[in-house]
Amino acid sequence: MSRAKTAATDRSIAAGSDFLHLTIADAPPGGRADWLAARLRQAIADGRVPVGDRLPATRLLAADLGVSRGVVTEAYQRLTEEGHVTGRGRAGTVVVAAPPAPATPAPAPTAALAPAALFPPAPGSDIFDAVRAASADIDLTPGVPDLTAFPRADWLRAERTVLRHLAASDFGYGDPCGTPALRRAVAAWLARSRGIAVDPGEVIIVTGVSQALGLLAQALGAAGIHRIAVEDPGSLGVRQHLNNWRVDTPPITVDDAGLRVDELTASGVRAVMLTPAHQFPTGVVLDGDRRRQLVDWARAGGLIIEDDYDAEHRYDRPPVPALRGLLPEQVCYAGSVSKLLAPALRIGWLLVPARHREAVVAAKRNADLGNAVLPQLVLAELMTSGALERQLRLLRRRHIQRRDAMISALTRHLPDATVHGAAAGLHLMITLDGELIDGELAAAALARGVKVQPLSWHCQRPYRPGLVLGYAARTATEIDEGVATIASCLSAR
Repeated sequence: MSRAKTAATDRSIAAGSDFLHLTIADAPPGGRADWLAARLRQAIADGRVPVGDRLPATRLLAADLGVSRGVVTEAYQRLTEEGHVTGRGRAGTVVVAAPPAPATPAPAPTAALAPAALFPPAPGSDIFDAVRAASADIDLTPGVPDLTAFPRADWLRAERTVLRHLAASDFGYGDPCGTPALRRAVAAWLARSRGIAVDPGEVIIVTGVSQALGLLAQALGAAGIHRIAVEDPGSLGVRQHLNNWRVDTPPITVDDAGLRVDELTASGVRAVMLTPAHQFPTGVVLDGDRRRQLVDWARAGGLIIEDDYDAEHRYDRPPVPALRGLLPEQVCYAGSVSKLLAPALRIGWLLVPARHREAVVAAKRNADLGNAVLPQLVLAELMTSGALERQLRLLRRRHIQRRDAMISALTRHLPDATVHGAAAGLHLMITLDGELIDGELAAAALARGVKVQPLSWHCQRPYRPGLVLGYAARTATEIDEGVATIASCLSAR
């Protein structure tokens, strides 16, 4: 028999439990029940096991710890006698009261940013997070859909349908470009609603237009494109996102006919990002002559990134076909359901010319291996069942009423304001006359409980002062009160 000493690695490992990371080796000899009761009592006091939670069954915890069941039963009995837990038959042992926790100094309250600090002349990349976090009685910021209108019943119905037919293999890693079902549904949706004929295999499912821009920035950067022209006025968020990927964003003027293509041509930039169906923030639709000029520019070697912003939300004009339908090999097309269903779903789609597809797919794979599968399949069911089109019709009716309420309120309370972009979308832009700093007006409105965005945020070059006002998520009464508050702030200046 070997007389060699047993190495530490040869000894048995002390039993322990995943629950609270309890290890029986920590218990003093002869005091295991006391030790376990004390550990459980502390966990209940500090909230790791909150009131209403169930403790592990005595048999299971005893097996995990490698002790007799009597040790665990005794510990539970002590907590029962102290009034912290109670036995509820098949429901197990449930926490019903927490012992008083030791007093700790209250953390110093975080000082809320003053309204003026939220509207600096040059907002940073965290500005939208800060403004979203700011409290307000009436939120009129743009880009916020009516979240109360989310079709919960349709979503649950579609989810049940999906789960009934889902194979076990569908729970594994999928194609980084998205599930075949959603890619087919998106291709059909784009064909019938946006005039885009695309093979489902060309559709790349992304987490939204913001991710689409990041993927394109990487792919185009690898192809030597480091400058993407943007509309001016144009979305601050888009500009910031491209800048974060180290893409330069020279401004191109937007007027009443849309993007100035002559200015784009003179700039020498090889790519442009625009919102031709409903320009943000002005609401202008790229007119026929400018569309022809832009197509000529693209055919001469330019690349268009088309953000189909708010394209479905039109009220007083016929649909505008997407540029992608005219020039599939010169247009990158991005869309999402953020404004149609909810931003929290984080589902969108991207179409790219064949020469950039491999680089974009590689960037998507490196980013996240693909979107979550279940929400994709549920959205595909909503699209193919007709539920999404019913939702769009409902939203259009509601948005028209709220758009009209905002126009009526502006007419009453701000008669000197010029209203832009009323024919579609989820927001209006207003411009104001006189010497005015719109960031200061937005700060004054927030101080009185109304949240808006200053137009200057979305302008790289000097422009008339104004505000961008969202109406989709507010009632007619709230919209009227909000506009009246803005008017009172303006008159007080």
